[in-house]
Amino acid sequence: MRVAIAEDSVLLREGITRILTDTGFEVIAACDNADDLMLRLRGRPPDITILDIRLPPTYNDEGMRAALHIRKQYPAVGVLVLSQYVEVGLAMKLLADSAEGVGYLLKDRISDVPEFVAAIRRVASGGSAVDPTIVSTLLNRHRDNTPFTSLTPREREVLKLMATGGSNQGIAERLVITQRAVEKYVSSIFGKLGLPSTGSESRRVLAVLMFLRS
Repeated sequence: MRVAIAEDSVLLREGITRILTDTGFEVIAACDNADDLMLRLRGRPPDITILDIRLPPTYNDEGMRAALHIRKQYPAVGVLVLSQYVEVGLAMKLLADSAEGVGYLLKDRISDVPEFVAAIRRVASGGSAVDPTIVSTLLNRHRDNTPFTSLTPREREVLKLMATGGSNQGIAERLVITQRAVEKYVSSIFGKLGLPSTGSESRRVLAVLMFLRS
């Protein structure tokens, strides 16, 4: 699996490169700015790009703009954006059109190497990875008179794990319940929120995120 990285911190860039190389990825580019990354995409694009949300020269939104450009011009390339802080508005901008092949994680998640690598593989394969902190922030927003308020505490837990990209099996293992129980919770959640049930993990995550953005 081919990966291109854009991260201005030398230590973090080298650290991510080492992690990915040691776990079987081929790092084809490790840049410190978005322009160099975009040049590397003109030949044989990678399976996934990993970008800091804020890159030189202004450290404003160069990374996000590059991510959105890649999403538009190279739809087959997964995009995983890394951020130092929770920026819900930018996360929702990235997820505005689709949650397929896209991820938004806080840099703290890199320290959990197995989870970080799993998120990269999931995004590269067309799935999604949304940081749990982002999802928690969205779920904790006060909403009166919406279908969301009808969810039980357990359904909220399942919804949170769904939105971070968890499969039914993964959710079952995390909550220590049966997969059949998870399927029932998922069906109930879709019913209460008025969302169509589907067997596609990425599509159901998109549906949940569409609700969370409302």
